[in-house]
Amino acid sequence: MILTCPSCGTHYFADDSTIGESGRTVKCASCGHSWFVQPAHLAEDTQATPAPHELYREKMRESRREKSRWAALMSWLIIGLIFIALTAAFFFFRNEVVKAWPQSAAVYRLFGMEVNRFGLEFEGIVHTRTFNDTIPIVTVTGRAVNVSQGVVETPGVRVDLKDEAGQIVATRYSFVTPVEIAPGNAGQFGVVVEPTPIESYELELSFVDRSDVPTEPPVEAPADEIIAPAPPLPPADEFTQEGAPGPQ
Repeated sequence: MILTCPSCGTHYFADDSTIGESGRTVKCASCGHSWFVQPAHLAEDTQATPAPHELYREKMRESRREKSRWAALMSWLIIGLIFIALTAAFFFFRNEVVKAWPQSAAVYRLFGMEVNRFGLEFEGIVHTRTFNDTIPIVTVTGRAVNVSQGVVETPGVRVDLKDEAGQIVATRYSFVTPVEIAPGNAGQFGVVVEPTPIESYELELSFVDRSDVPTEPPVEAPADEIIAPAPPLPPADEFTQEGAPGPQ
């Protein structure tokens, strides 16, 4: 076995038989330091069994590692739950999200999801083409039904006339009346395009914010003075219609 002086570090080679079964005290020839040397088999047992304080330290280190693992697991679990909650809110409350952040409508459409930030849908759209002498006129009337769960403030309506290539050749605006619609009820609107471009081929309807309508909103009459609108004239020429009744 190899002996190392604990004082000066000098190494010595000693036969196991010279140490004996119970060990012996040896003296360093270099520095004169004496120390007790155990036989090889006892020395191995001593090294294999850690001291009590080392066992305690290792136990504390393992406890801290276990706490760190649980803390990391809980952190990832909380982050996952928050992500799931935000995803669910983004999906189930998409109309409210688009109402607060209109630009997000493009994201929803990218995933093929319909959004209706106004809470309204077109219904009963009627479009007619007539002539005032030789001037062509297109009249578009219809209703806006509140499909949401609460009272909504009515927006404006935009009507685009397009040619066969899909290019807009005329645009007119109107307002839905009354200003507020209860759930399940409907408002009305009407748009007149005069003169109508001769290349008009199809029309597209969409809801827009009231602030985007370039004209002033109509002054609403009291409820007891409202007169039912006259029925529309029979169509002279049919348009290809887009944008109704689907929301935007």
